[in-house]
Amino acid sequence: MPRLPVLSVIFSFRNEEDVIPELLSRCRAVLSKLVTEKRLSSFEFVFVDDESRDNSFAMLKKEADTVGDVRVVRMSRPFGVSVCVLAGMRYSSGDWIVYMDTDLQDPPELIPELLKVVEKDPEVQVVHTKRMARDGETWIKLFITRIGYLILHFLTKSKLPIECGDFKLLSRRAVKEVLRFKETKPFMRWLVCLVGFKQEFVPYRREARGGGDTHIPILSWRVVSNFLESALVSTSIFPLHLISAAGLFSSLLCGLILVYILIQKFLGHNLPGWTALMSAVLFIGSVQILCTGLLGLYLASIFEEVKGRPAFIVDQTYGFSNSPGEELLLPAS
Repeated sequence: MPRLPVLSVIFSFRNEEDVIPELLSRCRAVLSKLVTEKRLSSFEFVFVDDESRDNSFAMLKKEADTVGDVRVVRMSRPFGVSVCVLAGMRYSSGDWIVYMDTDLQDPPELIPELLKVVEKDPEVQVVHTKRMARDGETWIKLFITRIGYLILHFLTKSKLPIECGDFKLLSRRAVKEVLRFKETKPFMRWLVCLVGFKQEFVPYRREARGGGDTHIPILSWRVVSNFLESALVSTSIFPLHLISAAGLFSSLLCGLILVYILIQKFLGHNLPGWTALMSAVLFIGSVQILCTGLLGLYLASIFEEVKGRPAFIVDQTYGFSNSPGEELLLPAS
């Protein structure tokens, strides 16, 4: 008989004391049933605390002492969702890894369906969840999110799946490949697609938030900067090609305007030179500013990457049977 797999469930969170009790209760009910059905040998929950300021860390320490299936990795300062997911992968020990949000919008009851995909086809290394509907979210958030996905899907070579968020099942093999990437500002949804292998999709209906308010409003600077610096810049060089095309177009247009001006001069026609001059100056100036801004994004990303700083720094860990070795803090080879 083949050995039954171990499942690690990774949660990247900050200040989620309102939902942690229900989250653990639902997750344990689902995974305990899988163990009973002989589909899993055991499971663990790896919570990566992005320096919460509420009672979340104390609650999880108590759960780790009481039940023993909880592991906690507490960051030294806020690093962001994607970096915390990478840290959770580095500290996890399962044969299969699920990572998901803690707000219960992604139902843990869907995990058996994800496992069913890989049980039927062992060649599958990644299973995405695809949101067919999203309860409890405003139309403006849905609209902006949709536009963002379409932009990234159009610009990336390996097409980013639309409506596939941070709720996925990965094999240990896929996780090892993800950990080989060196980005300090990783875009997890893209990295998971970039590793390749056979990938499948499971549709579902996303639920409303389980408790409390969202900590990342859709129009916040954190979301906008993450889209520009982490998602757009790290997944595509199309904006650089766009700059070249814009420069070529503006040069051709200016050349045509110059020819027109010279023809009018030789014909003796008077031109309102101020209008033509200001139009040309404003057009060229706007293109230059746009190009400079886009180049600045890439230069900023290069500046961050070449310094070689660690992607994350862990303050403390709790609930692990053995204290994780220092090699876990180093980039995966």
